[in-house]
Amino acid sequence: MTSGADLVLLDGKIWTGWPATSGDRSSLGKEFAQAVAVAAGRIVAVGTDKEIQPYISARAERLDLRGALVLPGFIDSHVHLLEGGFQSLELDLRDTKDQAEFVQKIAARAAMLPPGQWLRGGYWDETLSLEGKLPTRSMVDPVTPYHPVFLRRADGHAALANSLALKLGGVTPATESPIGGEIVLDALRGEPTGVLKDRAQELITRVMPAHSETEALHAIKGALNEAAQCGVTSVHNMDLGSGPCGDLGSCALPLLCRARKEGWLTCRVYEIVPLPSWPQFVNGKALSPGSDDFVRLGGVKAFADGSLGSRTAWMDEPYADDPSNVGLRGELMGAAGQAESLAREADAGGWQLVFHAIGTRACHETLNLLERIGGGPCRTRRFRVEHAQHVRPSDFARFGRLGVIASMQPWHAMGDSRWAEERLGRARARYSYAWRSMLDAGAPLAFGSDWPIAPLNPLLGVYAAVTRATLDARHPRGWCEEQRITLREALWAYTAGSAFAEFAESEKGAIAPGKLADMVVLSDDLFSLPGERIKDARVLLTIIGGRVVYRADTMIGTRAPTR
Repeated sequence: MTSGADLVLLDGKIWTGWPATSGDRSSLGKEFAQAVAVAAGRIVAVGTDKEIQPYISARAERLDLRGALVLPGFIDSHVHLLEGGFQSLELDLRDTKDQAEFVQKIAARAAMLPPGQWLRGGYWDETLSLEGKLPTRSMVDPVTPYHPVFLRRADGHAALANSLALKLGGVTPATESPIGGEIVLDALRGEPTGVLKDRAQELITRVMPAHSETEALHAIKGALNEAAQCGVTSVHNMDLGSGPCGDLGSCALPLLCRARKEGWLTCRVYEIVPLPSWPQFVNGKALSPGSDDFVRLGGVKAFADGSLGSRTAWMDEPYADDPSNVGLRGELMGAAGQAESLAREADAGGWQLVFHAIGTRACHETLNLLERIGGGPCRTRRFRVEHAQHVRPSDFARFGRLGVIASMQPWHAMGDSRWAEERLGRARARYSYAWRSMLDAGAPLAFGSDWPIAPLNPLLGVYAAVTRATLDARHPRGWCEEQRITLREALWAYTAGSAFAEFAESEKGAIAPGKLADMVVLSDDLFSLPGERIKDARVLLTIIGGRVVYRADTMIGTRAPTR
């Protein structure tokens, strides 16, 4: 006799996730189904409406999908959850058109704040609003005489500080750039311009006051609401150890645990902590894989370099538009082998190794390090490279041979394509954001957004991966179109691939009996849409653990019991 369901989805087009890529997965079930039954937070049956009938109890909520497409809940493999939540509370400069508007928005925000209060936020992009030139403190000093200013670039790897903030941070013309960072100096006078790259930002962030608990609470609730609206049911969170709440994410983890305890945590979170700080989280490792399906600690992250947008990605050869610059090597990647020593200790302690690497040299050296630690193929450890944006052609095969997960964010290619070839040249650009090359080499692929640096909406990421479209529309067939992947491959990377990247493929990433009931219902059937229309699809329902956490204004309704 079958057990009664709490929730039943009927008359849908259910993409179960099997099979999604090459290989025979026929034993795992059919690729499409019509109905799903859920009990106690897990899927108990998948099949036709008729096959699901025995599971329908009097208490079951019945949702008539009217043919709508259902996917496994999206799993974003790279977000900054708390930072994304704070974004809505801080100054946002992403849509500024020119320098005048840039300064005007800063002046308007300063006028709203009491003297002495820090002006934060940013997300500026000089390629969009400042004619490709970095901003300077001299631009903003006149309108912020009483407010320290710290405004991050859109990629988070550079920031603008005004003179007051530099004074509070003790930054003078004599201050040396830290390893892994750069204090940008005026070419004529040798004085700080106000732009600080990568680790140099810490000269200011260390003197900034932490946000209040109330502000952090608003931020985390806003972030969870955004995730629910986007159909994101799980995230791999990179907040801990950095960002606006102070060292070691002093407010992020307690807030998530509070949300879990109080019942308002509407997204599963896999926490990844800073590599240098992992011993301080050992007691928290009780939140390890398997102990809780909502909040888990599991990975440790280190930086091998910076970003392409800030010209701090560590490259093999100089930047095409900056011949004296090969980027910045991450602080821990020096000759002393500090990164390897710490990584070996963390690996021995059962933590997953996660390395931020964007440039060709950073990716190569990270693979070398992981191969030394793993002693060859390391699939059981599931080492990860975050971003893996620019890769030597010979290193794709190494990703596959070693089983190193490429955790990538396809939307970045849409934005970066506007200027990537100017930074790299055409030859190197061919092997950038190379999802096709990764898959063909047998590398495990996980997709995410890097929110708030990029939009959280997974459908935009899927659209980017399938079409290679660009924000400037200069490439109607797609930028470096040979790196496009199929819809199924993109969905797989955003579901099962990301589940695999957190050791959770037995729990989620597909719609199958026994798995967690995390699903998303869409307004359009992606499988019948032309690629260019994927971005226009909307989320109608987001379901996590059998609970509807987001419902759009939709015709989907409750079906009366069948007699």
